[in-house]
Amino acid sequence: MLTGTLDIPEPPARLIADWNRETTVRLDLEPGDVEALPLARARTRWPDYRHCVQAVSDWTGALGLHEVLTSCEVALMACRGAQYHHDGAHYGGAAFCNLFLSEDRGLDLHFPSTGHRIPLVRGTVVMFDTGQPHAVIERCSGGFDVADFPPEKDCTQLFLTWELPVENVNVAHALRITFDIDPATSLLLDEEQVWLNGARGSVCPDSGRWCQAG
Repeated sequence: MLTGTLDIPEPPARLIADWNRETTVRLDLEPGDVEALPLARARTRWPDYRHCVQAVSDWTGALGLHEVLTSCEVALMACRGAQYHHDGAHYGGAAFCNLFLSEDRGLDLHFPSTGHRIPLVRGTVVMFDTGQPHAVIERCSGGFDVADFPPEKDCTQLFLTWELPVENVNVAHALRITFDIDPATSLLLDEEQVWLNGARGSVCPDSGRWCQAG
């Protein structure tokens, strides 16, 4: 996991208002939800979008990942906190690079397996292996709790996310990814999975602890 804080401008007020309508009316985000927003529409109202992309490109370039973003898909996401989960079952061939756009809401991005807690502020950038359990939790909390996200509290975080290919040797090297693949088992599967001690693994949504899927 790699992180930094980039100098990016605040999104325009009319765009923030549009995002607020999307998250509260159309998406009706509940605590723990992570949903996509329409990026193409946002870009028409976001003159500094290119600045944000360039800032991330410069950051990844300094890590030895030159031009890696140019061939990667990017999406605009919103979350109202996030339960502990891993994304290896759907994005096992990718690492995520997230740029957070919102102001400090008193939330942290927590990686329980490594102990890292990253305060989320405007400009926070994080690159991580999708197989790592993670969550967005209240800063003084030890885990995910729905009660930390009451309706009257502004807990929404907006972020851009890129999918970086882990087969890119520079991506794997930057994140120090060690591949642990079971070829015999993988031949029998029709979807990506993360296994733990010989069985499919899952993550406790409240604590982030690994367990075997039921």
